[in-house]
Amino acid sequence: FIQRFTRLFNLMKFNKKDLNLLSKVIASRRDVRGNNFINKKISNKKLNIILNSALHAPSVGYSQPWHFILVNKEKRDLVYDHFSKSFEKSKDKFLDKPLYNSLKLEGIKESNINIAVYYKKSTSNILGQTYMKRTGEYSVVCAILNMWLTARALNIGMGWVSILKPKKINKIFDIDKNEYKFIAYLCFGYTKEFYNEPELKKLKWNKKKKLKDCFLK
Repeated sequence: FIQRFTRLFNLMKFNKKDLNLLSKVIASRRDVRGNNFINKKISNKKLNIILNSALHAPSVGYSQPWHFILVNKEKRDLVYDHFSKSFEKSKDKFLDKPLYNSLKLEGIKESNINIAVYYKKSTSNILGQTYMKRTGEYSVVCAILNMWLTARALNIGMGWVSILKPKKINKIFDIDKNEYKFIAYLCFGYTKEFYNEPELKKLKWNKKKKLKDCFLK
């Protein structure tokens, strides 16, 4: 049976319908904030689907360097307090954009599940990482994108909170910075809606690039 399944998997091909569905999921991905999460629990089954999707991400030298922390309420409150202070300080950097002060940029308390994502630093040579050291961190980001798209396919929103200082986050979770590197703080939950376009685009914070604008000249 296993040999038959493996043979069928190896022969697997996708059609235009599959491509259209994948494209739809990618185009519908959104960074969800606290003003859009609702009070609805994510089942363990769906959480496991999201986490397992991370394991299928590409990783340099098949190192699979991603590690996760499911954040409890006590730690969540500490992260929120740190975020609030960091956000207030960050306002000085956007004095030319008053809109920044009114933006809701996280969903730490409103979301159902918070996950901290770490990169485990290598202690030996990793295939493909001998010159580009940060490819291990890039691998973790690939895992995060898998989680983001899988959550969206489950009609679950995800928000990436980035106004955080890694040193402070490490202290909250008692993480040794010599062994692990903080990559992301993620908030998952069901939403009121998924916007038809990115929120910052709707608010005219920035314009969407066209493909031709993405090539180096």
